[in-house]
Formats: sequence, C-alpha cells, structure tokens
Amino acid sequence: MTVVRTIRYLVPLLASAAAAGAPVIRDADTRAWLATTAALSGDAMEGRDTGSAGYARAAALVAARFKAAGLKPGGYGGSYFQSVPLHEVRVEIGGTHFAVATPDGEVPLRFLYDISVRASEGLPATLDAPLSFRGYCSRAEMGSDMHGKIAVCFGGRRGGVPGSSERVAAALAAGAVGLIAVDDPGFTIEPARWPEAYARTVTFRAKLPPEPTTLAVMRLNTAAFAAVLAGSGHDAATLLADGAKSRPLPAFDLPSQLHASFHTSTRDYASDNVLGILAGTDPKLRNETVVLSAHLDGYGFGEPVGGDALYNGAFDDAAYVATIIRLAEQRHGRGFRRSILFAAFTGEEKGLLGATWFTRHPTQPRDGLVADINLDQLRPLFPLKILTVHALTQTTLGTMATTVAAQMGIQTRADLEPERNLNQRADHWPFLQIGVPATGFVFGYDTGTEAERRYREWYQIRYHRPQDDMTQPIDVVAARDFNLFLYRFAARVADADERPAMIAPKP
Repeated sequence: MTVVRTIRYLVPLLASAAAAGAPVIRDADTRAWLATTAALSGDAMEGRDTGSAGYARAAALVAARFKAAGLKPGGYGGSYFQSVPLHEVRVEIGGTHFAVATPDGEVPLRFLYDISVRASEGLPATLDAPLSFRGYCSRAEMGSDMHGKIAVCFGGRRGGVPGSSERVAAALAAGAVGLIAVDDPGFTIEPARWPEAYARTVTFRAKLPPEPTTLAVMRLNTAAFAAVLAGSGHDAATLLADGAKSRPLPAFDLPSQLHASFHTSTRDYASDNVLGILAGTDPKLRNETVVLSAHLDGYGFGEPVGGDALYNGAFDDAAYVATIIRLAEQRHGRGFRRSILFAAFTGEEKGLLGATWFTRHPTQPRDGLVADINLDQLRPLFPLKILTVHALTQTTLGTMATTVAAQMGIQTRADLEPERNLNQRADHWPFLQIGVPATGFVFGYDTGTEAERRYREWYQIRYHRPQDDMTQPIDVVAARDFNLFLYRFAARVADADERPAMIAPKP
C-alpha cells in the first residue's frame, strides 16, 4: 500500500472518528503511527500470515521504512532480512470429518467449530476408537487401561490441575490413541472461542524429520460435550460446572466411539525477520545491542467470523511494528550510546518462531545482546494509567520501566493473572530463556472498572479475529502515551551507564 493510498484510506476513518466524538488527533507522531498501522494491517497485506505473499509485502514495506529512517541492514550479507526456514503441517478442511457414534445414533461434529485437532505428521488417516472420560487426565486418573481408547478430559487452565503437556504425557503413558480436551468454561479471564481459524502446526525445518507422535490431540467445544456423553448417565453441565470449580471429577468409560478421518498436507518454506541497526555512538558501549522488537506476522485468512475471513491483525501486532518504525524515523540515523537492533519478527503467532530463531542464530554478536524490549499484547482501548510489565522483578529493566512510567504518572505492576502465561507467550520470552534481560507490556486495569470491561470485550470479540482491524475502537491518547513511554524507555536503556542485568530470585 503506497503512502497516498494509506492517506486515502485514513481520511474516512478519521472523519468517522471525529463525527463520533473521538479526540481529534493533533499529534503528528500519532497520526503517522496510525497511518503506518493502517498500511501494515490493510487488506492488501492479507493478514501477514507467516511465509505468505502478504507477509512478504509487509516485510518489504518495513525494510524500506527502516532504510529510509537511516537504519543499516541488520540481517545477513548486507540485507535487512534474516530468513527463517520452516516446515508446516496442515489439517485440511476437505477430507477431514468427525462424528460420535452414540447408542442413539451418529452425531456429526463440525471441524473447527465443534472440534479441532492439533496438526502433526503422526496423525493417522482414520481414527475409530472408544471414548473414556478421565476427569482432568492426570496420570492417576488416566490409569493403565487406556490402550486403544481416546481419553476425554476437562481441559483445565488453572493451577492445581494438569495442563496441556501433562495431559498429553499421561495419555501417551497410558497407551491412549487420542485425547480430547473439553474447553474450561470457568476460565473467564480468557474464554475459549470458536471457530478456530485453521489447524496448522509450524516448526523449524530440520535436517532430519522429528519423531512423529501417534497421539491425536483434539479440542472440543463445550456445546458439543453433551453429544459425546450421550448414553453415559452423566450430565455435561454438571461435569463442566464441577471442572470449572476444580472439584473432583469421576472417571468412566463412555458407550460411544469417535469416528474421524484426517486429510493432512505438508510444505517447506521460509519467512523473514526484518532487522535494522541504529549504530551506537559511545566508543565503550556501541558494541552492546538493545533489541527493540515487535512481531510482523498475523493469522492471514481463516474461518469466517461475522462473514469476514481476513484476520487483519491491526493491534496484534501491526500497531507496534509501527511504533518501532516511528522511533527509527524520529531518530533518523542519530544513535544512542548503545546500538539498537530494530526487529520485526516473523512466526510469533505460530510459536515465537522468528524470535527463537534469532536467539539461536543472532545476526549480532551474542555476547553483545544486552536487552530485548518487546511490543505485543498492547491494546490502546482505555487511558494508560497502569502498565503491566512482564518479568518486572526478574531483570533491572523492571526498575528502569517503573522510573520512566512514574515520570509520566503511570503505575507499573506485575502480571495479576499469571495463569494466562502471558510472559511466555510473546517474543521477549526466547531472550529470557538465553539469559538476556527482556520485557514486554500490557495495558493494565483494576478489577471491576470500565477499563477491565473494554479489555475483556476485546479478547472476546477481536483477539485473533477478523475484527482486529482499523474499524475497531481506539483510545488515541492512550496510544500516544504508550508510544511516548516506549521512546523514553528505549532511550533510557540505550543510554544508561550500566547494562541491564538479570536479578537472581530470592531464596
């Protein structure tokens, strides 16, 4: 999308916002940020799915903006790109079918709406096996009589009950051929939603194929749970209510059988990280590099929601690629004491792939990487009064962020909902894993406030949905305030006398 087309796109958007009583955007930086967000999340970018033609167009736009802003190539061979080799397994809609054979007859389950399956090389062409409800699917509940059966589990997401990896391990150890996790209706802080966009698994392309698992791992909508239980004498609503309260659940065999057929496809491809360097100015510190990152990829095309099948990814995460572009453009080649690597990572939505690849194959000297400041999970929906800071007490970045925020009248706090694992779900996590101080941010709120209502609503109707586009509500003052915080925080980290450090946990 050219600059002219972007402006034409924004004119009706801004006019509509003004007519609706939204604040007039007087700040030139915020107007430029909004225009860049629109360019990256417009329909022409087709949702920026990892490895897609739309993603390549977005990557080219980001590289061009980095170059125009005076950043030097930060990739391989004098390039702004770092290629990430990927392997994909997809479960195709055509040829994939599910049904439950009950004592009262066969009940079809709609793929991606009632039930989904984790794409893997080891999925069989067909699966025909009896079902057994195993409570939370702990090893004790699973028992040893699951050979040839499919375990049906309450898919709890809170502490004190098995998580996804524990359920899978228990099912494999018990000899099950499949596992169906029923959604947890009590996890209201991030409720389950359907349809799923698609069923795909993307991993790094390895020289030797990984050992495939033969376990079919599935997810079931609570609305379809009653059909699975038919004829068992157990009530779906009661089991779901007890599971939502983490009460004890029974284990029992079901008089039903799952019939499934899977049509899988695979492909190898590559997708690029986009990297630009703003060289440091201090002779002693210029070889230390602060990574400033946001993920460029989105979901692309998926199952329609409200008649729309294009998942534009405006706030997730085009808006914050736009923020790092705007900082680069403001500096226009004027460096800080330390160098800054501006990084638009690929494959975040497929498992933090671009950031992980970079930490394993850094284009800058590994010993010189001193911090990662990552922008994701940010939703400018309400005034910025509270900022959740990931790894707040794990690195000295937390203290630096708190100082900058306090100067702006913003309170910082640790994540109050650690059961969501947000700290592990964004691109700063791979840096923490290799011992590089790293952080990210979430717009915070107090319980029971209008800010919380807006936050919850966004996750319910826009998160990983086509509705995350440029027509959604936005608090432009909050967006401006966060961008200003980021500019000041990045400068503080890049110019500080001492490099950021990890903080050892207290015994």
